[in-house]
Amino acid sequence: MPLKPGDRAPAFTAVTDTGEKIKLSDLRGKKVIIYFYPKDDTPGCTTQACGFRDQIEVIEEANAVVLGVSPDGEASHVKFKSKFDLPFTLLVDEDHEIAEKYGVWGEKSMYGKKSMGIIRSHFVIDESGKIIEAKRNVKPEDSVTSAVAAVSGD
Repeated sequence: MPLKPGDRAPAFTAVTDTGEKIKLSDLRGKKVIIYFYPKDDTPGCTTQACGFRDQIEVIEEANAVVLGVSPDGEASHVKFKSKFDLPFTLLVDEDHEIAEKYGVWGEKSMYGKKSMGIIRSHFVIDESGKIIEAKRNVKPEDSVTSAVAAVSGD
């Protein structure tokens, strides 16, 4: 059953782009935008990441943080983050464990070819760990607009 507003956000521990471990519970007391994207440094994923980068002041003013999640490894995340000056944490999910917990790992179709991968999505989590917005199969620009509105109360 897909996660929806009011559900408790699934707990996880992940390795960040700096090699540190982070737990979702470490961020209690802040709102969290966790967004799932297929691959570092691809057109849609770059649009989404740069959209969050460009809205970071609004996000931080709303007592919120951004976490980007993809199946890429730490080295790939470091390059992506550096190339586009991303001011937020990217999480390594090479075994897609976090994506599966959030129900965003699934079958995709591109040019008629089916494969398993990340379904572009985002979740906004409140200060107590409850989901306040869940969007799946979202366009990169719409993801940013919707998530920022959810954290800032617009």
